[in-house]
Amino acid sequence: MNYWLVKSEPEVFGWDDLVKDKVAIWDGVRNYQARNNLRLMKKGDYVLFYHSQTTKDVVGLSEVSQEFFQDPTTDDPNWVSVKLIPVKKFVEPVTLAALKANEKITELIMLRNGRLSVMPVAKNEFNEIIKMSKTKI
Repeated sequence: MNYWLVKSEPEVFGWDDLVKDKVAIWDGVRNYQARNNLRLMKKGDYVLFYHSQTTKDVVGLSEVSQEFFQDPTTDDPNWVSVKLIPVKKFVEPVTLAALKANEKITELIMLRNGRLSVMPVAKNEFNEIIKMSKTKI
């Protein structure tokens, strides 16, 4: 199993939207590195759901329910999407400030490349973020 983090503006598509819809096509990604990460996602991988821009916090855990396929928002075959389903809302959202303050996750890609919208997360980083959220999975 691999672990990932995706970022979304809650005003555009937030955690509550994912829960309401029950499944989301993660589309519209137009960054090559993020696209390559989508291609590496496997069914069953866990995905941390991060609200960017306003609240800046990891708010829940989702799962890849379908591996990459042609992004339906473009005819260009170079861009792909995956499907995500909600697993669990975090008991306590994990803020960006808390992530930065945690010495156990200093190598978290999000802290070094804040503009990347889809990124891998190491297993120890994933476990630490889950612990910080006070959520049992």
